[in-house]
Amino acid sequence: MADADKPLLIKRYASRRLYNTETSDYVTLEDIAAFIREGREVQIVDLKSGDDLTRQYLLQIIAEHESRGESVLPVDVLTDLVRSYTSQAASVVPGFLQASFEMLREGQSKAFENMGKANPMAAMPGFEAMRAQQEAFFKAMTGGMIAPGKDGEKGDDDDLGEIKSQLAALQEKLTKMGK
Repeated sequence: MADADKPLLIKRYASRRLYNTETSDYVTLEDIAAFIREGREVQIVDLKSGDDLTRQYLLQIIAEHESRGESVLPVDVLTDLVRSYTSQAASVVPGFLQASFEMLREGQSKAFENMGKANPMAAMPGFEAMRAQQEAFFKAMTGGMIAPGKDGEKGDDDDLGEIKSQLAALQEKLTKMGK
């Protein structure tokens, strides 16, 4: 029986085939994306070396969706991400992205709660499935990010504090707009 609290272990063979250790069958990138959309954490490891390949495959899934025209990330955001790898922003960007997605998740959650109370669309068939899918998406999008202050890292506390306060102000505005 699958334990939903543990990440689903996927092993990559030398042939580059991906093997689901819970169901003992081969899976595709699209299958892995479906697991993640359902809210399941995954871990992909190389069978021979034991290297964790999760980040590499998650990026590949995102790249495939983007190349099919399912664009979520604007070009200027992608450009800024590329720039962040070669600048001092690399130490601040992961924490900022994680905080942004947390705020977005909280805002989405509150908006859905408010919609459920005041919006007749909440009774519409499929509404809960859409809500669950969005929650799984945000969980997947933020799952691999490094939280500020972990692993002995020390970011610029003043900048991070300012960013957090700006995010809190935006959250407050979103909350007021939802009422």
